[in-house]
Amino acid sequence: MSDWAFYKTPKIIQKLFPDLNWKVNTNAKVIYPTFDDGPIPELTHEILNILKDFDAKATFFCVGENIKKHPKIFQSIIHNEHSVGNHTFNHLKAWTTSHDEYLNNVELCQREIEKHTTQGKKLFRFPYGQFNLKLAKRLKKENYELIMWDVLSKDYKTSISSNRILEKSIEKSENGSIIVFHDNIKAKDKILQFLPLYLEHFSDIGYKFKKL
Repeated sequence: MSDWAFYKTPKIIQKLFPDLNWKVNTNAKVIYPTFDDGPIPELTHEILNILKDFDAKATFFCVGENIKKHPKIFQSIIHNEHSVGNHTFNHLKAWTTSHDEYLNNVELCQREIEKHTTQGKKLFRFPYGQFNLKLAKRLKKENYELIMWDVLSKDYKTSISSNRILEKSIEKSENGSIIVFHDNIKAKDKILQFLPLYLEHFSDIGYKFKKL
């Protein structure tokens, strides 16, 4: 994830790029948790168990090479009735990768996803939040829903404490928020601490957690 990213995506950015999905327009008490970078044996099952404890559904944006390495874990995500999305095959940076190479990498990931599920819709998230309008236009033409976020937990940053992540994630979340967490080693220790507390806080005040 890029260091420029905010905890809360400014509304001006959301308005400048309306073809990207930043949040869900609803007055209902619903939050949309998303998890980037998995699946991995060190963490994914633990996240799934936490979500199950709160009857929460989520969307997992998976890296193709991780799906290929850990197909049974990927199948566990699907078996638990969560949504899955494309996060490129090799977690590429759009700003430093050629247009054709990037699109080919997306296609490789999609093929890996479709070995295991016929979900019916194609979800995509740009790794590191790095996108450009040319890529976005092409991916939309290929029927991908481009999912960004309006809340970023920053669970990947080693300089931020779990308590601070929890505090900011709760503060910035609202009805229809799409929030980003990470299913990777860097985030492991923190997410296992704060994710149950985040879900508990919003469950206690009547929120539901849904998949995209």
